[in-house]
Amino acid sequence: MKVEELKKNIYYVGAPHPERRLFDELIPLPDGTSYNAYLIKGSEKIALLDTVDPAKEKVLVDNLRSLKVEHIDYVISHHGEQDHSGAIPTILDLYPMAKVVTNAKCKDLLKDHLLVPEDKFIIIKDRETLSLGDKTLEFVLTPWVHWPETMCTYLREDKILFPCDFFGSHIALSDLFVKDREHVYKAAKRYYAEIMMPFQVSIRKNLEKVKDLKIDIIAPSHGPVHDHPGMIVDAYKDWVSEKVKNEVVVPYVSMHGSTGKMIDYFVDSLEKKGLKVKAFNLANMDLGELAMALVDAATVVIGSPTVLAGPHPLAVYAAYLTNALRPKTKYVSIIGSYGWGGKLVDNLKGLIPNLKVELLDPVVTKGFPKDDDFKALDNLANAIKEKHQEVI
Repeated sequence: MKVEELKKNIYYVGAPHPERRLFDELIPLPDGTSYNAYLIKGSEKIALLDTVDPAKEKVLVDNLRSLKVEHIDYVISHHGEQDHSGAIPTILDLYPMAKVVTNAKCKDLLKDHLLVPEDKFIIIKDRETLSLGDKTLEFVLTPWVHWPETMCTYLREDKILFPCDFFGSHIALSDLFVKDREHVYKAAKRYYAEIMMPFQVSIRKNLEKVKDLKIDIIAPSHGPVHDHPGMIVDAYKDWVSEKVKNEVVVPYVSMHGSTGKMIDYFVDSLEKKGLKVKAFNLANMDLGELAMALVDAATVVIGSPTVLAGPHPLAVYAAYLTNALRPKTKYVSIIGSYGWGGKLVDNLKGLIPNLKVELLDPVVTKGFPKDDDFKALDNLANAIKEKHQEVI
């Protein structure tokens, strides 16, 4: 993406990274990502809002040179993570008079991780402002979205919110503004599911902090810019609400077919009762797709055989992931098969202490499922339907 003007004297100077396929060596990036930085030229001062990942710092530097930027007064750092802050040392070398404007918690992170000197900082507090002459930056602290130091900048005169990771999406596009709303919505939901969902309570509070701002544009630090911000704001309101949908997520793994047979029967039973089911074979699934499914689901049912008297490692991973992401799920159950014994249910239950859920009666069989096991699966499906009618 080339340098583009959002509004007069406000420029996108960041860098797309379409070839990146993994974030934090953990999160799949099917659409790549972008590191968005913005330059604001005021009548008296110039501010750079965030930088880029070190892998793309040359793009940022070239973009600034293409605008003939001879000095920068302020580097606004919204978040200490290196995909936004990593090029700050390079920018400070190129523009030695620049000061890093951030909050106290972010300052500590930048000193620890990037060795930015103490005398380079200007520390701001919640709702403080900074004048660039004809443009005014208002800083809004939004802690735990998704780190404790995250903040936003609101450009008053132009009604632009720069929220860093808040409202972002891992996607690399050639368009500055959102064009394909469905594509961007899905990318933003994946981003929320993988990164933001554990902090949904904090996000709910921070949505309240920005709700009264008059916003024409939301310019996040990943993904395209929202010139119709209602779409992404409404999506976040939905995702962080306590409402769940009539959906059951079934992550499962089967080694010799017994658990797989149970899952197939169970999914069919649920669907016949009018429930929407999203089943994921853990042996070949996309982590992001599973995370997205967890955003709305009322129920999660984990399927697993036993391995060395415990759950299969892939089922352990699914339980650990669900526990870490803390979805608003209301009900959980377990389906599985064993050979000679073990603690399949106890072990999986012990992996989800963060979830405020009701455990519905598990269905675990010895060997291949029999008639009584299929009846138990029907009973579990009936119980889930009844529970959903109570909360949806």
